[in-house]
Amino acid sequence: MKIISYNVNGIRAAITKGFLDWLQVANPDIICLQEIKATEDQIPKLEIEAAGYAYQYYFPAQKKGYSGVAILCKSEPKNVVFGTGIDYMDFEGRNIRVDFDGISVMSLYLPSGTNIDRLDHKFKYMDDFFDYINHLKKSIPNLVICGDYNICHQAIDIHDPIRNAKVSGFLPEERAWLDKFIKNGMVDTFRHLNKEPHHYSWWSYRANARANNKGWRIDYCMATQTLQPNIKRALILPEAKHSDHCPILVEIE
Repeated sequence: MKIISYNVNGIRAAITKGFLDWLQVANPDIICLQEIKATEDQIPKLEIEAAGYAYQYYFPAQKKGYSGVAILCKSEPKNVVFGTGIDYMDFEGRNIRVDFDGISVMSLYLPSGTNIDRLDHKFKYMDDFFDYINHLKKSIPNLVICGDYNICHQAIDIHDPIRNAKVSGFLPEERAWLDKFIKNGMVDTFRHLNKEPHHYSWWSYRANARANNKGWRIDYCMATQTLQPNIKRALILPEAKHSDHCPILVEIE
């Protein structure tokens, strides 16, 4: 199973930049999208179906033009879960999950804490999400949680760890939470297979950051430890340029 995760920073904008042509070439079995910034009626579903994805599931935010997640599948899942059942999370359209026999895949969009009034909200979300996943793993042991976590885990995951030490996304408390999340039974699939520095998934639009590869690795395909022997490949795909993020890929046997 080839799974891709991609914060598209507006699905309609990404489509105008060639996203659907790229998707047909990339050809994942499942693609998890974040920050779709559109309601279902605004999305060209027939064009997406023509690209090979008959099974499309969208969970937009209630606030228009904001947040929202989606999953596109080549095969029909046996079950789809929209949200977490935690109202303030679901109001912002941040979680959607598809269940297949033997594996479940979630698209996650953790909040950004760059605005000071949102940082407390982010920490609350992180704590509640941790508890939610802890409970979920009891019934779904083979789980892949793909998405924009809005956190760099280690210094190797950010181009300038010293200057960004007090910036949300690389705060000690955020990194400690991600460390706890991984140690609680998750595998960072990319780092499991790739130990080299300078691999990023997001770049600021400012100061020519992407051309200079001054980025952050804030997008992850996390898999439960039960799936670790089945992880065959994990890549970051920076050549895809439909967003300020790039796609990430994991192949699980």
